Amino acid sequence: MRIHELKKQYDGKTVVDSVSFEIQKGKVTALIGPNGAGKSTVMSMISRLIAKDEGLVEVEGKSIEKWKSKELSKHLAILTQSNHIQMKLTVRELVAFGRFPHTGGRLTEEDEKIIDQAVAYMELKEFEDRFIDELSGGQRQRAYIAMVIAQDTEYVLLDEPTNNLDIYHATNLMKMVRKLSDDLGKTVILVLHEINYASFYSDYICAFKDGKIAKYGAVEEVVTKEVLSEIYQVDFEILRIEGKPLCIYY
Repeated sequence: MRIHELKKQYDGKTVVDSVSFEIQKGKVTALIGPNGAGKSTVMSMISRLIAKDEGLVEVEGKSIEKWKSKELSKHLAILTQSNHIQMKLTVRELVAFGRFPHTGGRLTEEDEKIIDQAVAYMELKEFEDRFIDELSGGQRQRAYIAMVIAQDTEYVLLDEPTNNLDIYHATNLMKMVRKLSDDLGKTVILVLHEINYASFYSDYICAFKDGKIAKYGAVEEVVTKEVLSEIYQVDFEILRIEGKPLCIYY
């Protein structure tokens, strides 16, 4: 996936300014940065949820505008920050929606297996027959993530997926993200606020500040005292655990 000179304005204010980078296939790329830095807006534009003002987004060498929605949904799945479904659905019925681009609603035995796997990934088996509105915020978040997994696309886009999750489930989610890349070859792009999750589980990090890319590269290139202190305007110290950088900020 290639992003070139992406721009977006709201009410005359530029919120994304000339953003260009490439998403490496089969790898995990985290978008980090302060609130209002443009991360989620970029995510929404590269998934075609909102229109860009200028620039180019290419998926598999083809401009994203040229993809038909049904075909794009077989290649790209996204979980946004706000997910509201008004219908009375069980967890399993919600997860089954992930198969719709492939089946049109007619589930096969293979589809049922994929749904089972997605439910198991997110540790939702005991809740699968409960209605979504009966779950806690964290349980609902896991159900929505399971739906995205069931869609079984090459590109998986997750906008702040650890929201509403406790440490146990957030950490398990990040381990699952790693497995999606390492075991299944998925290309995962996610917006994260927790820098250490980005550091431990990503291959590449794109750090934003004021609507622009402040630094893009491998984890070791971005997670440095100098880079992070400049972006977040707080003091950082970088330790190492199992060879990976751990951030302490104060």
